[in-house]
Amino acid sequence: MRQKKSRPERGKTRMNKHARQLKIREILQQNSVGNQHDLLQLLRDSGMTVAQATLSRDCAELGIIRSKMDGNYRLLFPDDNAGRIIKGLVGIEVLAVNSNETTVIIKTLPGRAHGVGSYLDQLRSPLILGTIAGDDTVLLIPTSVVNIPTLIAYILKNLSKN
Repeated sequence: MRQKKSRPERGKTRMNKHARQLKIREILQQNSVGNQHDLLQLLRDSGMTVAQATLSRDCAELGIIRSKMDGNYRLLFPDDNAGRIIKGLVGIEVLAVNSNETTVIIKTLPGRAHGVGSYLDQLRSPLILGTIAGDDTVLLIPTSVVNIPTLIAYILKNLSKN
């Protein structure tokens, strides 16, 4: 037996992921939202139908955090300043960036390669196919060997101490 697709309530619309996430961003920038339930209600009030599970995934993908401010909890985007601090800390851990014809090697302080590799993975650069981290070395595999000089410049820019 075939099941019918559920349809949005009258006056409500389904949005694609990108549009929905833009709307979430807009709502959080314009409102003080304490939890996902409140955010879900604001989305519905704006005419958008979204499931709680979908909203939860969107919040995770957008990096939304719940933080206590002035005695109340609020959904927020991570502070860009925190990203600059992490970038500076990771930059201090890198000792050298070298390459050959096929790969890039990043030498780090002992025990710091995993953190550097993880940081690079989180940048989600289309230049990076993958990373493998040991104790003091990160093996970085480029998507194309042609892009190795561009990749090295990208790494040095994103691991600068500034």
